[in-house]
Parts: sequence; C-alpha cells; structure tokens
Amino acid sequence: MDIKIEHLTKTYGPQKAVDDISFEVKTGEILGFLGPNGAGKTTTMKMITNYIAIDRGDVTIGGDSVLSEGDVLRKHIGYLPEHNPLYHDMPVIDYLEFSAALQGVANHHIPARVKEMVKLCGLNAEKHKKIGELSKGYRQRVGLAQAMIHDPEILILDEPTTGLDPNQIVEIRKLIREIGKEKTVILSTHILSEVEATCDRILIINKGKIVADGTADTLRKQSKGQELLLARIEDGEEADILKVVMELPSVASVEGKGDNRYEIQSKPEMSTTRELFKACVKNKWVITEMTPSVTKLEDVFRDLTA
Repeated sequence: MDIKIEHLTKTYGPQKAVDDISFEVKTGEILGFLGPNGAGKTTTMKMITNYIAIDRGDVTIGGDSVLSEGDVLRKHIGYLPEHNPLYHDMPVIDYLEFSAALQGVANHHIPARVKEMVKLCGLNAEKHKKIGELSKGYRQRVGLAQAMIHDPEILILDEPTTGLDPNQIVEIRKLIREIGKEKTVILSTHILSEVEATCDRILIINKGKIVADGTADTLRKQSKGQELLLARIEDGEEADILKVVMELPSVASVEGKGDNRYEIQSKPEMSTTRELFKACVKNKWVITEMTPSVTKLEDVFRDLTA
C-alpha cells in the first residue's frame, strides 16, 4: 500500500513539531527517515499510524485517509515505537499470541503466525522465557515480531536495531530488506550506515521541515555539489602545478598537501579529471594517483541539520 503525506502539521503550544511536510512512500520501498533528536520524526510516525491526532494536513494509505478511516487502516500497519512497550511479566509465546489476537488474526492462524515470527526474528532459544528476563536486544526482536505478527502491508519502525549487537543488526537489516520487497517500510534510525545498507531512499527532517529527499548518492551530490579529487602529480614544481591546475576552466580551488599530493575542488556540476589528465600530459607531469573523494552520509547529515 502506498502512503501519501500532504501538508502534515503538528503543534505543541508555540512549537511546531512537524511543519507542513509532504512526501510519498511507494509499495516495495524502504524509506530511511532521518533527523536529529527533536526534529519531528517520531511525531510524524505517530501521526501516520494514527497514534496521535493530526492538527492539519492528511495521511492517505492506499487512497484512504487516516482522518476518516483510521480504525480500518490500523489493521494494515505494523508499528514498532521508539520505546518498545512490552509486558515484562508475560512469556514471549503468550505475548505474541496476545498481540496476534489484538491485531485480529483468526484463532486458527495464531499458532502458525507465532511460530513463523519466532523463527523469523530469531527467538527460538528464548521463546519460553518471560520478556522481563530477556536482554535488550531480544526484547527488540519481540517488538519486531509483534509489529509483523498480523502480516501488515505497511511497517513503521522507529529505531528497530536499538540495543542489538552487530550480528543481530546484520540479521535485522537482512530481514527488513526481505520484508521491503513486498511491503511499504518507513525506518527511523540514527545509525547512518544502517540506512545506506537497508534503505532505497532517504528523507531528512530538521526542525519539523523536510530538508532532503533522495537516494544516498543523490544527497551526496546535492550536498557537495562539487567533485573533489585527491591527486598525486610528480615530475613538476609545486608552484607550476598549482598555477596550471588553477587555470583549468573546471577548477574552483586547488591546494598542495605535500609529498606531490594535491586536493582539487571542481566547480559545481563540472568534472576536472579529463582536463587535469590533458594538462599533465602537455606539461610532461606524471599522475601516479587520482582518487575522487566520497562524501560520507554523516557529512551530508551534518551539513543539512547543523
């Protein structure tokens, strides 16, 4: 099911937690929803799931508005909140059976769904323990299992890998990627490497407003807007190399880094590699290294939210 958010707004007193945002998520798409603390991510997710009321705007799921069809649409959504609410005195199996019944799973289907979730979320060794006896990582797995127990068409996951060890994180990433082939997934996290490994598209929100929307590569290009080359040029004087390179039409700046190394910044939407190569050939200089610098997603995030 597709999700369409139109002019969504939520205000707490004088503060706009979410400020007139609009975006869409298509079926089979995994959207990484990023932002610093207090940016409005969790508030947005709670409005999408109809967990809290919308002040202005609308959320439509499969063409139906949560304002008028919220109770019906809840059945199509699996939600893992940021603070995973669990009944610590219940055994894992009992809790999942209880969650399945709450979500309207037919009684005769509940055992099979519970068995499938236990296997899918790696809970087999802990399934007879009380939730309060589990580690934080396993509690998070129980939260994921309850979010998926009714086989929803939409998954809203707020910090799903919190408390998991590196091996568990890899397993949950793989699980989300598999789920995302058939479902609509919105994934919020502060782990940017997780977003790159898991999500098809990234949306960044800051102070209640959307500041970026696109793939990781697109955001890098938009944020930097310029190609950065790290080059090693030999058999020439540094002063001559700096002068010639700076005069190239595509070059915005060049800086010597010592040991025949140079950092060359291209002008927006231009590439310097071909011009640099020709200039070195003309001047009989030797390029022993030429590496484009990759902008990290962390740098993009800081640029957009600082």
